[in-house]
Amino acid sequence: MSMKAVAKCVSKWYLIYYITGRKTDRKGMVITMAKVRTRFAPSPTGRMHVGNLRTALYAYLIAKHEDGDFLLRIEDTDQERFYEGALDIIYRTMEKTGLQHDEGPDKDGGVGPYVQSERQAQGIYMKYAKMLVDKGEAYYCFCDKERLESLKQTVVGEDGDSKEIVVYDKHCLNLSREEVEANLAAGKPFVIRQNNPKEGTTTFHDELYGDVTVPNEELDDMILIKSDGFPTYNFANVVDDHLMGITHVVRGNEYISSSPKYTRLYEAFGWEEPKYVHCPLITDENHKKLSKRSGHASFEDLIEQGFVTEAVVNYVALLGWSPEDNQEIFSLEELVKVFDYHRIGKSPAVFDINKLKWMNGEYLKAMDDDKFFELARPYIQEVIKKDLDLRKIAALVKTRIEVLPDIAGHIDFFEELPEYDTAMYTHKKMKTNSENSLEILKEMLPMLENIDDYSVDNLHDRIMEFVADKGIKNGLALWPLRTAVSGKQMTPGGAFEIMEILGKEESLARIRKGIEMLERESGN
Repeated sequence: MSMKAVAKCVSKWYLIYYITGRKTDRKGMVITMAKVRTRFAPSPTGRMHVGNLRTALYAYLIAKHEDGDFLLRIEDTDQERFYEGALDIIYRTMEKTGLQHDEGPDKDGGVGPYVQSERQAQGIYMKYAKMLVDKGEAYYCFCDKERLESLKQTVVGEDGDSKEIVVYDKHCLNLSREEVEANLAAGKPFVIRQNNPKEGTTTFHDELYGDVTVPNEELDDMILIKSDGFPTYNFANVVDDHLMGITHVVRGNEYISSSPKYTRLYEAFGWEEPKYVHCPLITDENHKKLSKRSGHASFEDLIEQGFVTEAVVNYVALLGWSPEDNQEIFSLEELVKVFDYHRIGKSPAVFDINKLKWMNGEYLKAMDDDKFFELARPYIQEVIKKDLDLRKIAALVKTRIEVLPDIAGHIDFFEELPEYDTAMYTHKKMKTNSENSLEILKEMLPMLENIDDYSVDNLHDRIMEFVADKGIKNGLALWPLRTAVSGKQMTPGGAFEIMEILGKEESLARIRKGIEMLERESGN
């Protein structure tokens, strides 16, 4: 071998090791794994489901916890389900959640393309499918639609629902080489199927479930290459995971049943399998699989419902995974430090919308005031049309809400005094009733009319002077005052904060209206 050829081989070996973290022998076979590499491989079919977001998050955390690489790969092999704009949704969601990929369609790491349709156009999948055909591990199938229809069987799933599936009978496996070549030459439509044995067992290892063994008779000869020339998801992800040096594959446990067929593919190629992490099912509060009908199945659904990104990411991390202590609030950076995928459970994780609301409220309370105002302003402006201090209104509701749409119900009285019953002036604990409330408001009114400074501090000082002079409890004065200026029993903030925002003119108008209502009731 010439020195130039030796240099080329060494260069290729180093490139494989540098990109994938895998050492190889002279034939390019993997012999060790050095660097953790995970991937998120969504299909561009619409909004990102909570389950997909969890898969992306766990894959990201596994990689980053070990200072590894996190890849984004677009699996668009099912062209019929392609959704216009879905790629933008994927990129936007990844950016908003902070799950920044190290390699992907927009960040070439040397093992691209990172879009399967582009890889298919390069003939990658057909190349490896034909490699399996040559080994006898796969075969061409020319069966038409009518024949496949005749092979349908009805099966009952674990959920009790029945469905029809095709159990292929290996008919085309018995075609001679001459028959296959003649059919190909004639342009007869075909698929390429995996050739699985019907005897013995296949075992794969999952990091959570341990060794899983299935009888080979349960493995169908799944399609690897479809009649349109595109690979199936099941085949493409095996080829791509190997070529991209993926060390840990994170996915939902609905793929456990397919994993033995993946193992058979790895064995057929002579490739080392990655580590599998099959995550538990996510259900709704009724223990049904989380679906679009639930109204909060996608990341964008939740954002539109007023949840903040950080809270959603935090909550999704806890859907199946539990930390060593009882801590529940984690930043993404904190999750990277503490995440141990061995603590992912196997039982279904319940998506509790009320728990998410509580967590979201905690994030809103802890949020920087300026950031909260920017989030809250559109919701405040939907209600408040008057020239009021929106920042002060936002400050009042910040600790009172769980999701941003809750704001409206807390602030509507600022825009217009609601109709209310004078019975609201009666409060047992404050020892107020209609009679003494009327008396207090009438006595406070002249003092309030003579105040020009309606700041919280000045209002507090002057009204507390009034309370002291009268020798009464605070509540006896403040309950009627707050009721008059708000018309509500529950408000964000007390009378001083409300009057400061309303201003002198509006505050006095509302107090006078309260006096009028109480006088009418008393007959005066």
